Amino acid sequence: MNISTRFINRPVATSLLMAGIFLLGLAAFPLLPVAPLPQTDFPTIQVTAQLPGASPETMASSVAQPLENQFGAIPGVTEMTSTSVLGTTQITVQFDLDRNIDAAAQDIQAAIEAAGGQLPKNLPNPPHYKKVNPSDSAILILAVHSDVLPITQVDDIAENQIAQQISRIPGIAQVNIGGQQKPAVRVQIDPAKIAALGIQLEDIASVISQASVNTPKGSINGPEHNFAIYDNDQLLEAAPWNDVIVAYRNGAPIRIRDIGVAVDGPENTQTTAWQNGQPGIMLQIFKQPGANIIEAVNSVDELLPSILASVPPSIKVDRIIDRTTTIKASVHEVEFTLMLTCALVVGVIFIFLRNVWATVIPGLTVPLALLGTCAVMYVVGFSLDNLSLMALTIAVGFVVDDAIVMLENIYRHIEGGMTPKEAAIKGAREIGFTILSISISLVAVFIPLLLMGGIVGRLFREFAITVTVTIAVSAFVALTLSPTLCALFLRNQKEQRHGKLYLTIERGFDKLFAAYTRGLDFVLRHQRATLLVFLATLATS
Repeated sequence: MNISTRFINRPVATSLLMAGIFLLGLAAFPLLPVAPLPQTDFPTIQVTAQLPGASPETMASSVAQPLENQFGAIPGVTEMTSTSVLGTTQITVQFDLDRNIDAAAQDIQAAIEAAGGQLPKNLPNPPHYKKVNPSDSAILILAVHSDVLPITQVDDIAENQIAQQISRIPGIAQVNIGGQQKPAVRVQIDPAKIAALGIQLEDIASVISQASVNTPKGSINGPEHNFAIYDNDQLLEAAPWNDVIVAYRNGAPIRIRDIGVAVDGPENTQTTAWQNGQPGIMLQIFKQPGANIIEAVNSVDELLPSILASVPPSIKVDRIIDRTTTIKASVHEVEFTLMLTCALVVGVIFIFLRNVWATVIPGLTVPLALLGTCAVMYVVGFSLDNLSLMALTIAVGFVVDDAIVMLENIYRHIEGGMTPKEAAIKGAREIGFTILSISISLVAVFIPLLLMGGIVGRLFREFAITVTVTIAVSAFVALTLSPTLCALFLRNQKEQRHGKLYLTIERGFDKLFAAYTRGLDFVLRHQRATLLVFLATLATS
């Protein structure tokens, strides 16, 4: 059975099929996401628990340890780390790569509930968890600062205006705030004064928590109309807090100004972010899984001018880290290498064959195989990254082999006196199985990478599949398009007159062939010595 015969007899249909592959790849290539490495999801969950005012030691022993004991009993946990700081504990639990992240999240929730009885009773909120991917880092970090406005107002603008608009950009997953300085009123108490008055700090804290609450005030009911009473008695600035009464002594009110002072300041004074020696707010921007990192950053750059036009002029935004700088350079370098490889392969083919059509026929295999692979990469969700582009670069040297073998076998029959179509049918029938065996043997080399486990296996699986698909597409093109074009355009070069360049290169090849013949005759006359040299070389290696 000759697979190629059907395509040789239908050159128009074959050409349309190849044009379809070419156009599909051409349309899919711009849609492929760009990334430094293949998208790899690690089943990881981060649990956070907060107990304001607790020391790191207290957080580690009273909060982290009961949770860790429960998490350690969950099947499939490969790694667990915890970090305890003032008032906060974070526990990161990583599972086997084959573990379903949703099922793991349910086990984490059950473990949190089981540890509830051992946790401190005064936790303001139960521990909460979120799914994270440790392989994802911020693609862009911006610093928001001002030389005029207080840092709390800068934080308000950065969080509620700039970050909100950036997070709505397609391809942006979230925007985290670094060095957050939320505005708050801080009440500073003099311990000596409250000790003299016999007032406890807990009593003051209780009064403060109830002094600024936006609660329902009721309504006024009339014979014809009802009116809801609205009066927001929350204290949003420090000055009114100084008049708040915290206790009575000898019939006289004790106000905050009598025992301390209320000041405007940040909610948390223990965190801050610095940029070039001055405080600011960091916006850590993360992309969505599978999004094009370069397009995402470009979208942020396009939107920033309109965002800054709606905030005070004194607000400045500086770029601190831009991962696309190195990614663009790396991807462009690999793309240049890929184009250079294609040019060198086609150039070498032309030097040896010295015929336009004999060069074009195997040369067409390269763009068709690469673009066909791009179409498959888009369907399976691969990205243009260093590994996939390296796979395409390596595959360029493979994809022309099948077409050249087909071309040479068909041309051999043309030189023997057959018509191009007869030679194409016979040559394709003779060499078809050989092409399949060549392609399968090349694919077999990458089977260990396909079966490799762990993180390295996840990263190189995309590489192996990309090379395999490229080889498969090139074999299909060699069995279909190459013999079809040979039947249409290939002619016997012995019947043609050649120029000086052709004859000069031909004389060079004749000398090379003669030198090879002399060398082969020499080693065949000294077979025992040749075998000993081979064994010595092998042992030395």
